[in-house]
Amino acid sequence: MFRVGIGHDTHRTVEGRPLILGGIDIPAEFGLDGHSDADVLLHAVTDAILGAAGLGDIGEWFPDTSAEFAGADSGELLRRVISEVSGQGWSVVNLDSIIFAERPKLSAHKQAMTDNLAKLLGVDSAMVNVKAKTGERVGPIGRGESIDAQVVVLLSKEE
Repeated sequence: MFRVGIGHDTHRTVEGRPLILGGIDIPAEFGLDGHSDADVLLHAVTDAILGAAGLGDIGEWFPDTSAEFAGADSGELLRRVISEVSGQGWSVVNLDSIIFAERPKLSAHKQAMTDNLAKLLGVDSAMVNVKAKTGERVGPIGRGESIDAQVVVLLSKEE
């Protein structure tokens, strides 16, 4: 049996925080605003996996109103979700993602993000794809006010 999930996340850019995408520290003059470490890519991945497994969304699992998740490592949150879906017999087949950011340029960091995602998901790096797009200077992304991520994941389960 196969299930497809889609995830999306958006965070505002702010000064004074590190920029973490896909679990990788990205050199930048700004970071992302959020209750946890604000890793927009890992949040979208987590949401996609939860959706594919029919387990709700990241806000239900890790509410931004809970002190427990203040400053949380998004990689650890993803590990918790992977553990849950694996316990239900699901495994990740592949993942495709897009990060929407006007700046910084991400091409030099895509392989590190891919490798880290593969490690977190327990799959070969060939099963993970990370793309980066700009906002073409249009809207909040194009003005550098936010960074978005979209993810599609395929899960499989032996029947």
